[in-house]
Amino acid sequence: MLEFFDKYGSPKTAYNTARALAPWFGWISIILFLAGLAGGLVYAPPDYEQGESFRIIYVHVPSAWMSLFIYIVMAGAGAMSLIWKVKLTDAIARSCAPLGASFTFLALATGSLWGKPMWGTWWVWDARLTSELILLFLYLGYMALQSSIDDRRMAARAGAILSLVGLVNIPIIHFSVEWWSTLHQGPTVSKFDAPSIDIRMLVPMLIMSIACMFYFASVLLVRTRCEILQRERNTAWVQELVSKSEVK
Repeated sequence: MLEFFDKYGSPKTAYNTARALAPWFGWISIILFLAGLAGGLVYAPPDYEQGESFRIIYVHVPSAWMSLFIYIVMAGAGAMSLIWKVKLTDAIARSCAPLGASFTFLALATGSLWGKPMWGTWWVWDARLTSELILLFLYLGYMALQSSIDDRRMAARAGAILSLVGLVNIPIIHFSVEWWSTLHQGPTVSKFDAPSIDIRMLVPMLIMSIACMFYFASVLLVRTRCEILQRERNTAWVQELVSKSEVK
């Protein structure tokens, strides 16, 4: 991993790599989104209990998965920044936070929309919902901490510590439906030995999840490029890049 960052982690190389890959990831995500939505809205049959309202899972479930995945990426990048002082990983961690917060908010919002017809209420202080809400506060706290500290090195250190402490919430979210009595339904996709979701429903949801992964990768690269330019704005290669843009 360190050899990878030594080879490709220089700001200029990382900027050029991100510039080349971001559009490809973006187009792949669009194609997968279209395929997943078509499968989820047209191909998948109605649920025998929930009818057509179950189709919100094609937004809710991938968003919930991404909220956890992005936090792990953010915390991992923060740890590398804290331990090995890699500037690129700090830029990645900073770029992850708004994306993670957006997916977490989307998961909570769609969960409320789903909960109203199923549970008869928009919100309950359920273990899964409450721990997911705490995750949103962790993302917002990370962003607030970063913006409140002018010294980027100190901000990176503080953000990394906060994100690592917050990792304890990830297994709580994942296992909450098994550890406590909860209104939220138990695991369905992960039960490969006895699957409890129709394959015609499962495949579009997995496609939507992969689409979200590519979307995240594309936007992360764009945001990381902006972070690199902000950090390196006084360097010769950025000045040269700006000059070429002005000429065009």
